[in-house]
Amino acid sequence: MRVSAIIITKNAEPTIRRCIESVAWADEIVVVDSGSTDRTEEICTEFGVRFYRTSDFPGHGPQKNRALDHARGEWIVSLDSDEWMPAELRDEIQRKLADPGKDAAFAIPRRSSFCGRFMKHSGWWPDHVVRLFRREASRFSEDHTHDRLLIKGSTGRLRQPIMHEAITDLDQMIGKMNLYSSSSARMFHKNGRRASIWTALLHGGWAFFRTYFLRLGFLDGREGFMLAVANAEGSYYRYLKLMLLSGQK
Repeated sequence: MRVSAIIITKNAEPTIRRCIESVAWADEIVVVDSGSTDRTEEICTEFGVRFYRTSDFPGHGPQKNRALDHARGEWIVSLDSDEWMPAELRDEIQRKLADPGKDAAFAIPRRSSFCGRFMKHSGWWPDHVVRLFRREASRFSEDHTHDRLLIKGSTGRLRQPIMHEAITDLDQMIGKMNLYSSSSARMFHKNGRRASIWTALLHGGWAFFRTYFLRLGFLDGREGFMLAVANAEGSYYRYLKLMLLSGQK
């Protein structure tokens, strides 16, 4: 069965080579880029990928659907540019596709690193994400951030993990927190949700408690504490921004 790997990018020079090399076994690789100003396109060209540049970025879900529309394989492998597939996962996928059964998609555990440490708890492991699916049975949601795959059919599970360099340093963490909290607040506001200062405080406190205690973040050492604080801040700012958008006090 033909397999297409799809990747969306924006200034992914530090990670895109590793990402592409990990799916070089696919029949084709499709990259949709939203205006990179670094060497992302040059690196992709080295590998002979099908590279498409867009003048806008409508959100993660819509952008991934653009990549999906360019793919020609019966099965799709979808990766973010900061993810990669180890050889063990590649082998498992190839064995599974030799006899996929009736499943339309497969969820894969994802092992993510935070400031250099691969997390074993904190809600980050095992973090099952659907990254292998039949093209004709799946479509990404239109969500700007935290998109999800809409699947017609059953979803199986694989055992070998995808690797994910989620957060490299505090500057990146703060940048992502600001970006995602703003995007989520706009989406909530569009859907008619409202918030107050107490909403922001309660959600922030709950995010820390859930990450650090319920999800055993304290077992991830100092990075577990840092992540719990980051989750709390991200949730607090999300609802604070929603409060300001809705004009509440």
